[in-house]
Amino acid sequence: MAQASNANVEKKAGSKSSNVFAGLTILICLIIGFIVWKFVMGNPNNFQGGNPENSPLEGNILGMVYHGGPIVAILMGLLLMTFVFSIERLIVIGKASGNGDVEKFVAKVQSLVKNGEMEVAMAECDKQQGSVANAIKAGLLKYKEVKAEGFDSEKASEIIQHEIEQATSLEMPVLEKNMTVISTLVSLGTLVGLIGTVSGMIKAFAGLATSGTPDQAQLANGISEALINTMMGISTSAFAIIAYNYFTSKIDTLTYFIDEAGFTITQAYRRAKGIVG
Repeated sequence: MAQASNANVEKKAGSKSSNVFAGLTILICLIIGFIVWKFVMGNPNNFQGGNPENSPLEGNILGMVYHGGPIVAILMGLLLMTFVFSIERLIVIGKASGNGDVEKFVAKVQSLVKNGEMEVAMAECDKQQGSVANAIKAGLLKYKEVKAEGFDSEKASEIIQHEIEQATSLEMPVLEKNMTVISTLVSLGTLVGLIGTVSGMIKAFAGLATSGTPDQAQLANGISEALINTMMGISTSAFAIIAYNYFTSKIDTLTYFIDEAGFTITQAYRRAKGIVG
């Protein structure tokens, strides 16, 4: 009971620190996005006559993007968030896999378990470390307990499997933290880009509606703003989709390895009871 209580306390503390990290990251990324848009892209040297209100210098991409409007700053913040949270997930999931190749580790543990070398298998878990090794070691420890108690194979398999599932459930929040943020960025990038597109088209039609000769500069700026925001929004969503699918696939793979090892442990107990019987 004390161990479970400590695990819950650690889980709550980890969740709180994760929320603080996510909140600060979102705020900082938005601030950086605005600074880059205003002071880097909006640098007077990027525009004719040194005035950001004028057309950008020929071939100056920064000046062109700057004319996409303030929504570009938000989109840049969203794109930066996608990069930051993806790097954070890459590091965390890498640690969850452990110190070596997780596939080779699981295969080695399965071989040791089949040969009845449980102590060696646990030593391999200590060497590997990470979420996968922790969950497998929990199953191995429970195997020793049920074997000492002399449970029948059905009861023992159920207990071992439950222990592995419980250990996995404690590790999963670490793997899935901030995945919600990345999945939200998939939709948010497109929606914010769409807002910028609509804003730009409104300006373009405003240029056409000008009495007399249409204001060609206003028309061009409006279309430019619309297209730039569309591009930024799609780019943000595309990268977020790739990142989300990649990390989801990695998490599913780690879970599969745990399940495979758990099945091997329960089968080893069945064989041991068969030999004893």
